[in-house]
Amino acid sequence: MTYSPLIISTVAVFITLLYASYLDVKERRVPFRTWYPMLVVGMIATIVLFYQNTENISLICGYLALVASFLYADYLDNHEPGTPFRLQYLAIVLALPILSWFLLPILTTGHMPETQLIPWYIMFAGLLGYVSYREYKREPERRLTAKQARKEAQRESNVEEVLTRWYFVLVVVILAIASFYMIGSGNWGIPGIYIALAAVFCGVFYIFGQMRLFGGADAWALIFIAFCIPTFPITPLFKASPIGFLAFSVLINALILNLVAPLGIFIINVVKKNRAPLQYMFFGFPVKGEKIQEAWGFVMEDFTEKEGKIERKFIGFWDSLRRMRSDEGRVYTKDLREHPEEFEKELGTYKKAGNVWISYAVPFILPITAGLITAILFGDILFTIMSFVTGGA
Repeated sequence: MTYSPLIISTVAVFITLLYASYLDVKERRVPFRTWYPMLVVGMIATIVLFYQNTENISLICGYLALVASFLYADYLDNHEPGTPFRLQYLAIVLALPILSWFLLPILTTGHMPETQLIPWYIMFAGLLGYVSYREYKREPERRLTAKQARKEAQRESNVEEVLTRWYFVLVVVILAIASFYMIGSGNWGIPGIYIALAAVFCGVFYIFGQMRLFGGADAWALIFIAFCIPTFPITPLFKASPIGFLAFSVLINALILNLVAPLGIFIINVVKKNRAPLQYMFFGFPVKGEKIQEAWGFVMEDFTEKEGKIERKFIGFWDSLRRMRSDEGRVYTKDLREHPEEFEKELGTYKKAGNVWISYAVPFILPITAGLITAILFGDILFTIMSFVTGGA
């Protein structure tokens, strides 16, 4: 395949990731519009790549359908009730699969394609249509504090609310199934595997972001890397992954490089003689209670005050994970800083406690940026190590 268009896309992605990393470190927030220039350049480059190598318009429309579905999901997630609802966005999202799965294959082959995708498209259109209708009819919400919003979200457990929250899981499954079908039927050919892999990969990280198992900016960074640079733009120095899907190698490299941070934190804690159970020495450090609002991270201890004495215990791993998923009971220093009136009791306790252990807060977008650079220049670190160990290097 010809990869030259992806070099331009890679430069755009790298510059955007550097800027997003700066914003995340400084403000702990990356506005969604930050990704727009990178996405525009990356989409154009990917479309040119697909056309140069296949001249398959159905494949290109399938790619656009995937990207449009994710952007529309973000639009639904962030649409403010009471503001105009853009039904034209829904029309575009529904039209692209029709072109890709049905009309263009008919024009190309001259005969009707198999009908297996028709029920899947009906499900796809039905899900997006239903959720769009609910969003269109949704009334503006009353102002709630952060704690009140979390409690109300927990009470919304009926079928309609669950479907509205998790509909995109089904949408991603449908897109993946359709992609593999189009490959198997010969309509897309082997390059279609990049669209199928992107559907699965991006779907997983979108869902992780929704479940708060992954930062929003981090999830979108990986999603847009998959959209903008579907494969390696140049031959890396060592080993690329066998499937050639760049975003997966970026993730693996980022996870490996991110292991350096806990080791560094452990060494710093040992040098400073900070004491805590061993596992916490790798992932956190103590800060002065009166200055906790100036730090970044989340509190790793629970405090109770009895008869004027402060009792404390570290939060266990599974309990911490549960709190992160439910968004209840986990205290972030960002909330302490932005909503001090809601945490007056906690802030008073932290001051009495003296030192408070908090997690380290290096934004994962930094390892993602490093993972992109290492993946492009050197390849997949894990696959390279495995090849060396097994004698395949």
